[in-house]
Amino acid sequence: MPAWFEPFLPAPSLVAWLLPAAAIYAGAAAALAAHLRTARGVRTPYTRKIFHFLIFSAAGAIQIVWGLPGVVVFGSVTSAIVLFAVWRGDGFSFYEAMARPSDAPRRTLFILIPLVTTALGGVVSNLAFPAFAYAGYLVCGWGDAAGEPVGTRWGRHRYRVPSMGGVAATRSLEGSAAVFAAGAAATAIALIASGAPAPEAGVIAVAAGLAGALVEAFSTHGLDNFTVQVAASAAAQGAALWL
Repeated sequence: MPAWFEPFLPAPSLVAWLLPAAAIYAGAAAALAAHLRTARGVRTPYTRKIFHFLIFSAAGAIQIVWGLPGVVVFGSVTSAIVLFAVWRGDGFSFYEAMARPSDAPRRTLFILIPLVTTALGGVVSNLAFPAFAYAGYLVCGWGDAAGEPVGTRWGRHRYRVPSMGGVAATRSLEGSAAVFAAGAAATAIALIASGAPAPEAGVIAVAAGLAGALVEAFSTHGLDNFTVQVAASAAAQGAALWL
């Protein structure tokens, strides 16, 4: 087994309690998103990001408290739930809570690609910037979760971004500003909760949020879960070294 792989392996004792806890939490998050979409008529850009926010926030907290092995357990369970929804497909409540109508006819593709890029972003961030990988989770989770709904509702200054599968994609300056604000706020909260002084936490948080927002603004549609995580983690670690 390569040495770089060992930090990703959870101990059996951790798996024994965290796996069922992760299944309950991620299942509840999926059920909430599905209920809001099908029973309450909340639009998919909102239900998808509610799930996104809940999952990335939990991943950040787990990384801080139990480390990377805990995130591996949690991420594996969450991935299984998402893949089950994809297998069920059109009409399944949780699938409809994630599959944007604007991504048609490639709705499934734009569930699977972010799932894969999220995992890859976590791997790269933990290998290259392990002390601040959680900043990548939080900027991606809070920032991206805020950016799409804000852009959908209030975006007036729109611009096109590259996409895949022939699906047109746009973002907005208003959405990008929301990515920065929410990502920086999430990182600051996590740093202060971990014991960092407020001034230091503020500088690192601004660096992480700004890097995430800039990269997200130009990332190919579907790939930003990778690019935002890595950029935010790198900027946070760079800012910490500079301080």
